[in-house]
Amino acid sequence: MKKAVVCGAGGFIGSHLVKRLKAEGYRVRGVDLKRPEFDETAADEFRLLDLREPAACEAAVRIDGQPADEVYQLAADMGGMGFIHSAECEIMHNSVLINVHMTNAAANAGVARYFFSSSVCVYRDMKPGEPEMTEAEAVPANPDNEYGWEKLYSERMAQAYGRKFGMAVRIARFQNCYGPYGTWRGGREKAPAALCRKVAEAADGAEVEIWGDGSAVRSYTYVDDMVDGIYRLMHSDLEGAVNIGCPQYVTVRELLETIAEASGKRVRPKPVPGPVGVQSRNFSNERIYSIGWRSQFDLQRGIAATYPWVAAQVAAAAGAPPA
Repeated sequence: MKKAVVCGAGGFIGSHLVKRLKAEGYRVRGVDLKRPEFDETAADEFRLLDLREPAACEAAVRIDGQPADEVYQLAADMGGMGFIHSAECEIMHNSVLINVHMTNAAANAGVARYFFSSSVCVYRDMKPGEPEMTEAEAVPANPDNEYGWEKLYSERMAQAYGRKFGMAVRIARFQNCYGPYGTWRGGREKAPAALCRKVAEAADGAEVEIWGDGSAVRSYTYVDDMVDGIYRLMHSDLEGAVNIGCPQYVTVRELLETIAEASGKRVRPKPVPGPVGVQSRNFSNERIYSIGWRSQFDLQRGIAATYPWVAAQVAAAAGAPPA
């Protein structure tokens, strides 16, 4: 039985990844500062560790005194666009520490395969309609935010350790991921969850606030697709960074329309000031396609699975103080 460690297993994508690895027959250790908020962990064991500390990373990567066969490093201090713009120092400080110590611990322990979760935030701002950007075009670097700069540095560090220690390193650049059992309030939620919450709270025919004019273009990737991409990439021969994302690009207004359709409500966007981020995203998925991965969820299908879960959380929390 292969042994895997999932760092960030208390988070959204990490908790879903644990379930996938268990379904594939792994013995899984989950590691995080907190356990999953909305569901019981599927991990065989779950360790509460602060991965900013070197000793915690060293303890995380060894199971029964032996190095794990695979380490999936998804732990990070992150959230949606509001958090990314308001917590630049925390993001860079905490996430760099996690990655410095975890990469070093895994390499020194003799871990054979190491996965690092990066982000399309490493890319520059794009204009709507620009040609697809490949992974190599992240350099010369000009990320729009500090989160992207941290990810780009941590990619380079993981690859350097891979070369020195002979550790197989796999790097995925995630596009916006959404789905059930993710953060939906409190300031760290991403756009799909935030808009699902706002629509669930809104009366039929009401206005729903969006940041900016709603013209920003994004791709949203359903969590099952993302986890499948992670698993396939980890067991492939693809070296270097790999984009993983749904090829369907929509504006924020179109995202809101899709959520409204799933809710059965009529709502109108109300533009308000807020951090919008880049104008557009448009990336090539040819590298991940080369190993057989394809997105199975378009936005309509993914939101149809996500909105009812968020709406149920809103209903359950009605009358309760904010988290």
